[in-house]
Parts: sequence; C-alpha cells; structure tokens
Amino acid sequence: MERSVRFVGGPLDGRVQDLREHEAVAGRLLKHVHLHEGPKIETHYELHYSPENGWVYRLCGAGP
Repeated sequence: MERSVRFVGGPLDGRVQDLREHEAVAGRLLKHVHLHEGPKIETHYELHYSPENGWVYRLCGAGP
C-alpha cells in the first residue's frame, strides 16, 4: 500500500515523501541533520495521523 507523509515546520516544511508501511506508526520520531555550509543543525519531527490530514511529520518544539 502506497502512502505519503507531509512535513510541517522547520527546514523540511512542505516536503512530501513516501512513507513505508513499517514507518507508519503514530508518535514515531525522525531526526533531520543539516550539515551543509555551517554548523550542524538538528531538527526533530513527530509523526501524527488524522483521517482529515493523513500522515504528517510535525516539527517538535523546544518547549514543554
């Protein structure tokens, strides 16, 4: 079964990519590391699902 995930926030905002079946688990965390032209920058995303929006990786905030 093919499915896709959309990224919301951070450097990957707006990106859409394939989501493999074994990755489609709500609460799954993803770490994105940016190493180009400067210091290493890490951003973290959490996977969410809703019937209205489908699968979405949302940027994890620094706050509580």
